[in-house]
Amino acid sequence: MGSHMGSHPGSGRRRFLTSGGALAAFVMGAVRSLRGQTAAPPPYEPQGLLAYGQPSKFTGHILRRTTQRPTAITDTALMTPLHELDGIITPSGLHFLMDHTNGIPDIDPQKHRLMVHGMVDRPLIFTVEDIKRFPSVSRIHFLECNANSRPLRGPNRESVQLIHGRTSCSEWTWIIAEGGESNKYTMSIPLAKGLDDVIVAWAQNGEPIRPHQGFPLRLIVPGFEAIRAVKWLNRIHVVDKPYAAWHEAGNNADTAADGKGMWFRFELGPKAVITRPSGGQKLPGPGFYEITGLAWTGGGLVRRVDISTDGGKTYQEAQLQQPVLRYAHTRFRFPWRWKGEECVIQARCTDERGEVQPTIEEAAKIFNTTVDYFYQADHFNGIQPWRIARDGSVTNAIAGA
Repeated sequence: MGSHMGSHPGSGRRRFLTSGGALAAFVMGAVRSLRGQTAAPPPYEPQGLLAYGQPSKFTGHILRRTTQRPTAITDTALMTPLHELDGIITPSGLHFLMDHTNGIPDIDPQKHRLMVHGMVDRPLIFTVEDIKRFPSVSRIHFLECNANSRPLRGPNRESVQLIHGRTSCSEWTWIIAEGGESNKYTMSIPLAKGLDDVIVAWAQNGEPIRPHQGFPLRLIVPGFEAIRAVKWLNRIHVVDKPYAAWHEAGNNADTAADGKGMWFRFELGPKAVITRPSGGQKLPGPGFYEITGLAWTGGGLVRRVDISTDGGKTYQEAQLQQPVLRYAHTRFRFPWRWKGEECVIQARCTDERGEVQPTIEEAAKIFNTTVDYFYQADHFNGIQPWRIARDGSVTNAIAGA
């Protein structure tokens, strides 16, 4: 359950804000005080299905996976198996995870508090039960890490899961960002966005948000990079300018070709990725196949997805599977007959603003840099080509891979 952050004028939440002046941003952060260890999953037991349903033991290979080594700021990075899923909803247990802390806080919802303060008429503190008393709404939105789709080199460069699996799409139920983390995770969000569609969520896919996803409260910022979607939310600070917090001005800031830091990059560009067939898979032989995958954009709606089976020389429009929702994954499908020849397949997204997903070469021209730049930078939404060999094996065909 949850409630809408951008309520109608005159709502109780809107009255929290001061009416004087142009406020520049909400600042969200985190102070973790409670910490717990993630328990190992229980053994497979048929009777457990009666208490809380489990997948079939024959689908045990469908798991989140990681390529990232632990660092000083990240000890967990698990990617969604996009190639194993259908539709647009990511099961809660397969939602990608990027944990910029040293463990998941074990928060008692009865003791958790959300504070709203700063440039407001009256600072307020809410319990989780207080939040749940507000009018609520459920909507489907994707989250995507700003490091998603960064081209990979080396032994892990083939899989669509390991390259593009830092995105997931869920139904969130919410209301109206500092979370409960040990390193005071803090993010700035423009006030206009906060008053539009930013939400505080307490349910995901119909159940309470799971601990790894921010239980009992987390932020959802539709269309913005997922680093803005603060988990374990316990504070919203209204200020007149953005904070240059370490996670947004240092750790997650790219460096432009001229050497300047690229701070406060919010909105995600249009992207389409073919998930079947994709890297690491193999076609058993010539014949009919359905090319399918996911498209999404920080610009709102996906308007069309085009498919090329000749490496980008020509494109044909794919079918968009309903529903097509703002700030949500969109499933596309394209019927294709493979004749057994070597070829390169790729998808290209166009959003409602008319913005078209670029190739990696086109992106390099836009940023006045080289293709190699994107192997180190975040915020990459370039086209992902897959090469199909005569034996049916599928590999990564992006430049430089």
